[in-house]
Amino acid sequence: MKKEKTMYELCQEFPDKTYQELESYRDNDRRQEAGVCVMGEMKKDREELSWQEKYNKEHKLRQEAEIALANALAGDHRQKEADELMMQKLERIQDLEQINESHQKLNGKLQERLTELEEENKKMHEHFDKKIDSARKAGM
Repeated sequence: MKKEKTMYELCQEFPDKTYQELESYRDNDRRQEAGVCVMGEMKKDREELSWQEKYNKEHKLRQEAEIALANALAGDHRQKEADELMMQKLERIQDLEQINESHQKLNGKLQERLTELEEENKKMHEHFDKKIDSARKAGM
């Protein structure tokens, strides 16, 4: 900041000027300095506004990043839950396939036994039919 010159210093610097001219020169310096101060204040306001705009933009970007991160983490959590559910379903499918296989074996054995019993029943039926026929022929 520029130091304001006194009238004495101005008289020493400009000995050929009148008091009024020196006074107007001093007033011009004051106005210039005031203009610089006003310009400095305006520049400071612009910088502050610029800083505020930068802060707002950065704040908005940070919020968006936090939301994206939260969504990603939530997505990961949902994906983990889905993976766990899928694993449970696969395990259940494997269990059901084993049960199905054992039931098929048991059903196959039962089917074989049924076929054997039907054949035995047919043989017994034929045997009894022969006995009844032979008894009728014998006269009973």
